[in-house]
Amino acid sequence: MTDVMVDRIPSQAEIRRWRRYLADEQAEAAVYRDLAGRRAGEERDILLALAEAEGRHEEHWRILLGDNVGAPRKGALRTRFLAFLARRFGSVFVLALAQRAESRSPYEADVDATDAMAADERIHEEVVRGLAARGRKRLSGTFRAAVFGVNDGLVSNLALVLGIGATGVPASTILFTGVAGLLAGALSMGAGEYVSVRSQRELLEASSPNPETQSALPHLDLAANELTLVYRARGMAPDEAARHAEEVLRGVALATGSISVTAGGAAADGAPTAADVDEHEAVGTGMSAAISSFCFFASGALLPILPYLFGMQGIAAVVVAAVLVGIALLGTGAIVGLLSGAPPLKRALRQVAIGLGAAGVTYLLGLLFGTSVG
Repeated sequence: MTDVMVDRIPSQAEIRRWRRYLADEQAEAAVYRDLAGRRAGEERDILLALAEAEGRHEEHWRILLGDNVGAPRKGALRTRFLAFLARRFGSVFVLALAQRAESRSPYEADVDATDAMAADERIHEEVVRGLAARGRKRLSGTFRAAVFGVNDGLVSNLALVLGIGATGVPASTILFTGVAGLLAGALSMGAGEYVSVRSQRELLEASSPNPETQSALPHLDLAANELTLVYRARGMAPDEAARHAEEVLRGVALATGSISVTAGGAAADGAPTAADVDEHEAVGTGMSAAISSFCFFASGALLPILPYLFGMQGIAAVVVAAVLVGIALLGTGAIVGLLSGAPPLKRALRQVAIGLGAAGVTYLLGLLFGTSVG
């Protein structure tokens, strides 16, 4: 409960501002409650605590308003949009948007908000940032591959189609070139992803402890204690490794086979286990990664050739292709911005500028090449 007192008659501008703050606090609390309903354990408790804090801020504005509270109002459009997303998705994207909303709190510059409220909003930003970071880590590699794969397909095939088209070749040639670029790029992405994932899995497996090693423990020479070398190789200091090895061997002596190198030391020492490999393998198997990358790239590379598939040609086809790709780049850029915690609009516009800029350069080169040949 806040102890603020109103010792004067507020102006109509102040009443309107306080009512807006009150509505925003109510809407933000509803967002956190909706998100909490889709979480469990610690995350749920944190979100409910945030909603409770927004309730304290709400009470502050209620006391200031007194009899001027008036009828319930809707919160700001961005807050209502967050509430809509929270009720339907409850995803990391909502938390990322909430993080941005908390960072724009006006309380520090408002004399009617307390210092504690302004500090709360700053801390809320960091709390939501932490929750969003958890969600970002849980995002599958397939999703990240989708965003970047689609983006690669959009930019590379638009540049190819515009560059070839600017030379003055027939529309059918542009279409066939675009289809060839789609297939070549998608196959290249798929093959590269397959090799990358397979190599990563093989490296992780090579670094994992061999579970069969535990069968050698009962037969080790306790005086020589070769097990010490295992822990020293994993980064322990010599004395610490010797103590740890003695503890493991003592356990083996008491109950042969109940303690293994993996159970007795690998997990504690930070060495990767089979479960760790599965958890951190972002895209699963090499084949699934290859198929996903192929489809993502192809879906992006399809947009620039759509006008030519429907019989368009000339400047009209170029404009339509550029507009379609620009819209798609806005979407992928905004998603990348959300995932990285950056302003979505800024990242979206940057993505469009880079993508269309690259395509524009190839178009100009195609014009020059076509003119020189002609």
